[in-house]
Order: sequence, then C-alpha cells, then structure tokens
Amino acid sequence: MGSTARALGGVVAVVALVVGMTPGAAAAPGNDRLAAVDWRPCDEVPEVECGVLRVPVDWANPRGGTLDLALARRKAADPAKRVGSLVIHPGGPGPSGVEFAYAAPYWFSQDVVDRFDIVGFDPRGVGRSSPITCSADVLARRPSTYPTTQAGFAALGSYNRELAADCRARSGPVYDHSDSLSVVEDVDAIRRALGERKINYYGLSYGTLVGQQYAERHGRNLRAMVLDSNLDHGVDAWGFNEGTATAAEDSFREFVKWCGATESCALRGRDVGAFFDDLLARADRGEISEPGDPTRRVTASQIVDYALLSFYDPSWTQLAQWLVARAETAGGAKAFSTDAVASPFVPMFCQDWQIRPRTLREYTGLIRRAGELAPHMSRAFLGHQVVHGCVGLPDATNPQRRPRLSDSPTILMLNNLHDPSTGYGWATSLHRRTRGKTVLLTYEGWGHGSYLRTDCVRAAADRYLISARAPLDGTRCAPAESPELPIPTAAARTTAPVRATPTGW
Repeated sequence: MGSTARALGGVVAVVALVVGMTPGAAAAPGNDRLAAVDWRPCDEVPEVECGVLRVPVDWANPRGGTLDLALARRKAADPAKRVGSLVIHPGGPGPSGVEFAYAAPYWFSQDVVDRFDIVGFDPRGVGRSSPITCSADVLARRPSTYPTTQAGFAALGSYNRELAADCRARSGPVYDHSDSLSVVEDVDAIRRALGERKINYYGLSYGTLVGQQYAERHGRNLRAMVLDSNLDHGVDAWGFNEGTATAAEDSFREFVKWCGATESCALRGRDVGAFFDDLLARADRGEISEPGDPTRRVTASQIVDYALLSFYDPSWTQLAQWLVARAETAGGAKAFSTDAVASPFVPMFCQDWQIRPRTLREYTGLIRRAGELAPHMSRAFLGHQVVHGCVGLPDATNPQRRPRLSDSPTILMLNNLHDPSTGYGWATSLHRRTRGKTVLLTYEGWGHGSYLRTDCVRAAADRYLISARAPLDGTRCAPAESPELPIPTAAARTTAPVRATPTGW
C-alpha cells in the first residue's frame, strides 16, 4: 500500500491517563509549557512546512519522558479567506498524517485548501513520531489463531505477551502510551502550539475515535469537526466482532452483485462465492503462490485482506483479476524477513478496546459468530486480528464506553452505506448515542471514506467547515454512477496519482 494511498483509515473512555481528569477538565499541570514549533520547508514537499512538537510520553506525568511529534502544515492558499487551522487525522492506526498533509490538495477541495491551514501529524507510535516496531521474526512465529484446545488457546496468549515484550523493548515507553486518549492530548498540544483558541478537525476512520474523545475532553476548543467513516466506541467485544464481520461481508456481497452485472468482471458467469471459498481452501493447503514467483506462497488471510482493502476504493475490476491470477498458480515456500518492522496496529487497538476473551469457549464463540455473519470474510484482519491479537494482554487503558459530548459544537458525521470496515450500523448507533450533538450524512454507495465520493458529500462537508453550519440531520447523497475509481476528487486538477483513501482504518 502507498504511504498516503489507502486508509483503514483508523477510537471513548476516560481513564487514568491524566489523573482525576473528567471530560472538559483542564489538562494536567505543566501541559501549557510547550516549546514553539520551528517550522521549516519540508524536504519532500517544500511548499509545506514541517516541524516537531515535544510532548510528554505519559500525559499523567507531564514532567517525565518526552517524545517528538512530527508535524506538517500546508498554509491556506488564499490568506485573505483564511478561516483557521484544520487538524487532520488519516486513521489507522498506522498511516502518516504528515504525508496526508502533503497530499491534502488531492483529498480536500480547493475551497478548503484556500481557507484553512491544513495541519497533519504522525500520531505517537507511527512514522516519524517514535514508531512502534516489532521483530518480523517474532511476528512470523504466531501460532494458529484458530485453536481447538485449551493448550492452543494458552499458546496464543503466551505468544501475544512475547510479541508485546519484543515490541516494547524495541519501541520504548511509547509502546504503553499509544492509546487514543494520549493522542487526544497531543492534538490539544498541537492546538496550543499553533496559537489557536479553537481548531477545526477532520478525522478519517480510526481518526473518528480520536475526534470523538477530543470533543469529549476539549469540546470548547473546537470550532467544527467532521468525522468520516465512524467507529462506535460504545460497543462491547461482541458488538465489535459482529460489526466488523457484517461490514466486510456486506461489501463482499456488493462485489458479487457487481460482478454478475458487469461485463468486464473477470469472474462474471461464475459462482463468485464458491470460487473465493475454493481459493481460500487451496491457500490453506499451500497451493497458491504469487504469479511469476512460485517460491512466494499466498496465504488465505492474505487473500481475504487483499479483498477487504480492494473494497475500500472499491477497485472491484482489479480484485477479480487478482483472484483469477492467483487461482492459476501453484504453491511454494514462504520466506520471512528477520528485520524489525513497523507494527502499531494491534498495540494501539488493544489499548483502546477491551476485547479480551478469557477462555477458549468465549474465544471460539466470537470466531463462530463472525463466521456465521461473514462466511466469506470472517478472516479479515480488522475483526480477526483484534480478537486474536489482544488475547492474554493486560486490560485496555482506554476501554469502551458511551461518549459524553457536552461542550462540543455540532459535529458532522459522514458514512457510506456499504463501508467494508466502519459499517453503517456503527454510524447509526454512534449517532443515536450522541443525539443532539451530531448530524449524520449518508452516502448511499460503497467504499471507505465519504468526503471525496461525490460533489453532494463534499459540498455539504465544505459548507459546514467554512460556515460552521451543519446540513440537515439525515441528509443522504446518491451513489456515484460507477462505484469504482476514478471518483470525483481534487486529484483531477493535477497529474499526481491518488487512490480513494489514505492508509489507515
């Protein structure tokens, strides 16, 4: 995946990260003592300014260790029309907000680029901001995530603790302080460093959780907030499991319907579900490899994950061709690198979500339920990786609960009807939990990320950001004529390539 090119991208409880803090309370003592950012032209994109902001590793102990947050600021193209600063979060956890700021003209409309200083940051534990890294060798030793015995379940928990110890040793103290509430305090530190009384915020996918929690803690410091492709941090472990499975399978069904009606689909005329299941079964037997390289075996999980990410754009034509090409290969050995690799997804997720099956029975119940709801897509990483990756770890520091938005302005929520990751059900349940403080706009189409889908969605979001007046609650925008790329984006004004979504959740 390209560094700014696809997004998962990726969450609401207040716990003891800042001792005694309640929503809307002042930050911990000493948090206002922030050094000014030394803005300089970015090496990669000189028209954008880059800098670093030093923040506490642990916001509950602001005079302890520190880390440097990497920032990028693209100043308003038309200073005479400037409204303020727009802080952006690309989701994940994992993608770079700095690179999202680099690519801002390919994502946001000219009206937004003209009026806002667009400020991106690499969240703590990501990219240039003390990245969380883990041993690829340890990652490759993961035991089966489908244990059938208590010993197998115990081995999974033991492995997760071994991996956590390795990542912590390589990454330092940021490993245990990479939850979304810590990122929330970083965002407010960025606001102060910018000299802004109020900021505007656009959060995509996992960035919607950071946004929700920022609005809860620092709502009075917000002018406007757009939450695009929403997570509901009020669901329990079973609700999370069911939500991810349902969303992924819904997009698979939409792909099957499109394939049956589209001449260019490489799988047209076949039973796509049966073809896909057979491909997974062959991959489980080691019979699938990368075309042109029979030594590189393709696993069933890789096939499911590729399909899920293809639903993000969506890029269904390419997906069908990819599946057919791999069905025509034979299996081979699979080699793993022994280098350290960036791996922030599970550590961050497990700090934000209390998903800790304690017994084999509970674990297999979650797996079974996902399989019932998603017979083709239950292995997709968004649900399955979290369920197995958090087994045996300490409890979440930022567990789920209902958001309390008392001081925030009206927040605009955007969501696609057929989102493969942040399913529409999460958007509607979060909207119900925040009734009176949020407005939900629905794009009646496909893919992950709503803002740049059609003029209808983009114009409504732009009017809100510029005027701070939200559209009518329940506004709906019709789907584009074609669900596939290219879709109308600011990229059409340039020759630079861009995909539908920056990397992340």
